[in-house]
Amino acid sequence: MGGGGSTRRVTFEADENENITVVKGVRLSDSVIDRMKEPSSPSGRQHRSSSAVNDEELKKRIAEELALERARRDSEAQKRRLKQEQAYVRDEFGKILDRERISSNEHLTRAILRERAATEEERQKAQRFAKQLEEKDRELKKHDAYYKEQLARLEERA
Repeated sequence: MGGGGSTRRVTFEADENENITVVKGVRLSDSVIDRMKEPSSPSGRQHRSSSAVNDEELKKRIAEELALERARRDSEAQKRRLKQEQAYVRDEFGKILDRERISSNEHLTRAILRERAATEEERQKAQRFAKQLEEKDRELKKHDAYYKEQLARLEERA
């Protein structure tokens, strides 16, 4: 990332104290400028006669620094995008969980209502059966009384 050969043209020049001045095209950080000011050879500062070599080397160093800066910015942008995507996924999972929770609560509520209705139906059935049982019991008592009365009459006649 960032090292893809930029076509942007950068012009720069050195002032009388051999300080680097960017004329147009790029903003450089202080650390980049400090690194560009450092002599590249251990023999100290080079003379103006080798300025073409220095210019090429300086251009190369600037290009490297720009590529590093671009790669750092791209990496930071990727990290921000990743964090945003993670937050989005977290939010979506939260929404899905909420919908599932609501759905299961509705399902549970429906199941509870069905169970209550079934329980009420069973209760009413039990009441009907209890009434029918009482009615049969009364009939049996009537029959029992009738047969006892008939038996008593038969015994009187005999």
